[in-house]
Order: sequence, then C-alpha cells, then structure tokens
Amino acid sequence: MPGLFIDVQVNADVKGDAEIARKLEESCSVDIFKATDAGVEVVEANLDECVLCDLCLAAAPEGSVRVVKLYEQD
Repeated sequence: MPGLFIDVQVNADVKGDAEIARKLEESCSVDIFKATDAGVEVVEANLDECVLCDLCLAAAPEGSVRVVKLYEQD
C-alpha cells in the first residue's frame, strides 16, 4: 500500500537482486529501502518521508525504480 503522498515501485526483474537492494538501502537517507536476503523491500511506513532527491533512481538500473507522486495523479 502506498503512502498518502508518495509510492515507490521497484520492477520485479531487480527486486530480488541483493546488490541493487544494498545500493538502494545505502542511497536513501530516509530508509525507504531495506536490503534483505530476498532482495529489496520497500518500507511502506517511510514512504511519505521521501524528499524526492532521486538518489534511488541513480542507484538502480534506469527505469527499474519509480517514484510516484500521488498528489499529482487524477
């Protein structure tokens, strides 16, 4: 379930990649990503803490992580 203002989506093809999970966890200053044995987990409780810095987008392969601004959707 997304936050009130922000949702973060991770493509299935990278969700189970431990290396990408580690990079995402390290890149996020508000702990939206958690690296686990199974790959990356999105910490839903922290979604609305997102500061839209785009560091997660730079840490993952292009197009594999998407930050959705729920307040801009119709």
